[in-house]
Amino acid sequence: MAGIEVDSLSKSYRRGLAGEHVQALDGVTLAIAPGEVFGIIGPNGAGKTTFLGCLLGFLRPDRGRVTIDGHAPDDLAVRRVTGYLPERLVLDRWMTGLDFLAFHHALAGLPAASRHAEAEAGLAKVGLEGEAGERPIGKYSRGMLQRLGLAQALLGNPRFVFLDEPASGVDPAGVVLFRRLLADLKGRDVTVVLNSHQLDQVERLCDRVAFVKGGRVEAVETMAAGAAAARILRVRWAASDAAPPSAELLRSAAAEAAVQLLGADRLGARFAVADDPAAARVLQRLVTAGVPVIEAMPEEGRLERLFLDADLPAPVVPDRIAEPNQGRS
Repeated sequence: MAGIEVDSLSKSYRRGLAGEHVQALDGVTLAIAPGEVFGIIGPNGAGKTTFLGCLLGFLRPDRGRVTIDGHAPDDLAVRRVTGYLPERLVLDRWMTGLDFLAFHHALAGLPAASRHAEAEAGLAKVGLEGEAGERPIGKYSRGMLQRLGLAQALLGNPRFVFLDEPASGVDPAGVVLFRRLLADLKGRDVTVVLNSHQLDQVERLCDRVAFVKGGRVEAVETMAAGAAAARILRVRWAASDAAPPSAELLRSAAAEAAVQLLGADRLGARFAVADDPAAARVLQRLVTAGVPVIEAMPEEGRLERLFLDADLPAPVVPDRIAEPNQGRS
């Protein structure tokens, strides 16, 4: 299994009535290992969607090439093991969710004998079992459409899954579901390529992330190494005439919460935390010790700093993710 290989990939097109030349991709070279969750981030117009289109074989590059397990991306052998969730969903609104999934099960050439059972299982996997599956798609909310699109992308247990802005319009329950499904794919060595503006989720879910700007890969960040240190909690307390919390108190609270104290001043402190429960533990210790905490917030993540270093506005990152779009290629 060779994974995904991208070699000197370039793609341009003409835009507008004047035929303005746009260089969407300019010599992109990278490799995505089998079983890796690989993120793609960058500003609008950076070339991310064009890059994904080339990976899927929807667009033909001007120069360079893409291979997936040694084959062209539009090879039928690759298509049979590929799931795709596009950014914009266009679904048959008159069909029920169950009919829609069964229809695409048939289009994928999967066994007819197991069609109904696998369609029902696919809906249950994304939380659309029972009445929700019998409802016409035209009555689905945005989040339900995203879930249905994800169910379609996962039909037939694909080995490669491409997700284009999968986090739009999903409630917190959908966020948790999305994380669990991605963890399940990773546990089965499925290769996932994720294009998203949700930087906190990309940082949390991906093994590596490519920062794309002006059609080029400006940086590739490894998320697994030092991931805990990348999550920094900044805590501020109320200013007063009284002495600020002592270094001994802060160190003790950090030790009890199993986090690391990175530094402190008269108005606040910074802690390296592994996850949300760890952040909650250290806040509880501080409040119990009488520290007048007035604010606790995550510090800029590693991926946000890529935008700042490039003098670009970081995308707006909501508190929670959203969820998928559609499909199988």
